Amino acid sequence: QAETGESQVKILILTINNSEDVVLAAFTAVADSYCIKETSINKFTEAVQATANGNAWIDPAIVSIVLRKMRQGVPGDHQVLETYPLAIREQEILDLIVAGYSNAQIAETLYITVGTVKTHVRNILNKLCADDRT
Repeated sequence: QAETGESQVKILILTINNSEDVVLAAFTAVADSYCIKETSINKFTEAVQATANGNAWIDPAIVSIVLRKMRQGVPGDHQVLETYPLAIREQEILDLIVAGYSNAQIAETLYITVGTVKTHVRNILNKLCADDRT
């Protein structure tokens, strides 16, 4: 469920790293919210509460990175894949999705759990800037 976005699990990244590549990769992969360690306790509490309530929270220290990326528009497929290439396992799963396999069928075919399939599917969708697998 966490992998498909249907779970109550939310991810808040707390880090000292505010480089553009890391920030964008975190949001592309899994992050619901992103907080820099130097943030005040009040802002951190706000971030935790917002994230727990299902809202995104972006540290003011990195807002300019996110806004700049949004203003650039959504990159083309080739740009996304160059920046966030699919792992070999993600490519295998994507091939099976294209072939019409369900998560359970993919899990059985690749000898992995359905939860692992869902994790890979979520990562694939994020990397391809897709909302769902259809």
